[in-house]
Amino acid sequence: MKIAFLACVALAAFGLIDAAQAGDAGRGACAYGGDPYKNYNCLEPYLGSDFLSRFINYYRLEWGHDVAPADPKLPPGRRDYWPATPQTLPPMPFTEWPYGGSTNLGVTRPNSVDSPLMVAMANTPFGHWLDDMHIQVYGWLDPGGNLSTNTVRGGNAPAAYSYNPNNVQLDQAVLYIERLPDTVQKDHIDWGFRIAPIYGENYRYTTAFGLWSYQLLNQNKNNGYDMPMAYGEVFIPWVMEGLNIRFGRYISIPDIEAQLAPNNYMYSHSMTYTFDNYTNTGIEATLAATKNWILQAGFSAGTESLPWHVGARIANPFPSALYPMQTMPKDPGAVPSFTLGVRWSSDDGNDNINLVANAINGGLWGYNNLQWYGGTYYHKFNDQWHISIESYNEHQNNVPNLLNASALAIIANGGTPFSPQYMPFNAPGGAICKSAAVLSCTAEFQTALMYLNYKATPLDNISYRAEFVDDYQGQRTGTKTRYIETGIGWQHWFSPQIEVRPEVSYYKSLDAFAFNGNPNLGIPANRNYAIIGAADIIIHF
Repeated sequence: MKIAFLACVALAAFGLIDAAQAGDAGRGACAYGGDPYKNYNCLEPYLGSDFLSRFINYYRLEWGHDVAPADPKLPPGRRDYWPATPQTLPPMPFTEWPYGGSTNLGVTRPNSVDSPLMVAMANTPFGHWLDDMHIQVYGWLDPGGNLSTNTVRGGNAPAAYSYNPNNVQLDQAVLYIERLPDTVQKDHIDWGFRIAPIYGENYRYTTAFGLWSYQLLNQNKNNGYDMPMAYGEVFIPWVMEGLNIRFGRYISIPDIEAQLAPNNYMYSHSMTYTFDNYTNTGIEATLAATKNWILQAGFSAGTESLPWHVGARIANPFPSALYPMQTMPKDPGAVPSFTLGVRWSSDDGNDNINLVANAINGGLWGYNNLQWYGGTYYHKFNDQWHISIESYNEHQNNVPNLLNASALAIIANGGTPFSPQYMPFNAPGGAICKSAAVLSCTAEFQTALMYLNYKATPLDNISYRAEFVDDYQGQRTGTKTRYIETGIGWQHWFSPQIEVRPEVSYYKSLDAFAFNGNPNLGIPANRNYAIIGAADIIIHF
């Protein structure tokens, strides 16, 4: 129903636009008959003067185009000696191979985001102030739905991001308030920030323990809110080719995929990404040592954890060999952690490699204390074809053994920070260790992921996804099994502001039933496969 309503609103709006166009034709070369793509001076007459007209007319202007009209007065958007731009957006979800933790170095100008909302406000006093301050306000709505062979509420898991099968939902409503530092210039220090609230079903994948996490961990709400990004940053151009320092909560490095819907090839996410590190809270330094080499180093409070949990302790009603004292850490994963990364890009932009160790510490079983070691590789064959590859290994130590009666008693009696008494829903899982004799063990997770992408037209991308996942001890997905998954999706852009992403994916658990269950409801999985067809529409504003 939500998708149908949005579609009706969009059709009605564009019907009004066509009527306005017919009524205004002939008013002059730069009235509605003028073409800002041919003559940029026609942009303001084309848009009109009031907020609503400008907002609607900008959607109409870009409809059927793959880029905004180019302002000939704008300075260059990248350093002339920098590696070449590998991709276009649209139809791809990015122009630079993604690395995270930093504004893209050497290729970022302030006020550079194409936004109907900013255009609509541009001739107002508030819009002038935002422009002078290089602040932009924009975002998107992302409703979607799926048809699935699963039937149980929550039964699509461990597939994501459609938790509930056969459902229509609001995946994300996102607002960005940001200032992008100028990383093209090399003559002054610049600064930036981003505040990015999110609301919808997808909050369950971005939640950090300690920040509004009661919605997921105490109530298991279907929709909720979060703030996956809230950071500031400073760009210092005189350190080699530029040093950017980001501080706050930010997206972990260096994945192909990201939580934010427009940053992905497909509507759904790979299992590789679903059980990955999502955010760190701390500080991340990104140094362009040369035009080809970028180095990253970070210091954080762990993964999906907050600094105010560092050192925090709670009562322990059931002291044991796992937690022998009368108190225990509120989150054993909320500890000082470091990140190291290295990135190489070829001069032509066709090849890119990222190797990263993310949020590394002692690796004790925590909310999401994933000791992540891995990397990404991108190769562009030609203007139509490119491939994206990711692989990583992650682990946690001292994970309670679900085969051990003593470990089960400790969990049941509140003897861990993640016992039901403290965390009724969506708590970190235990492990299926090799032997029932041990109280705990190390739980590992290994992945291999590939996206093969074809740019059919400037507004169409087709992505084929294939992956292999091995949840060695079942700690991440809840089932000790290997998985294979494959899917194909079509990303069609009507304009730079509106896109649809239909797809179909097949999931198979090779060693045990993993689908059509819900541990939060006490329903065991009863299927070893899932077929999920899904689609969403992203409306940028």
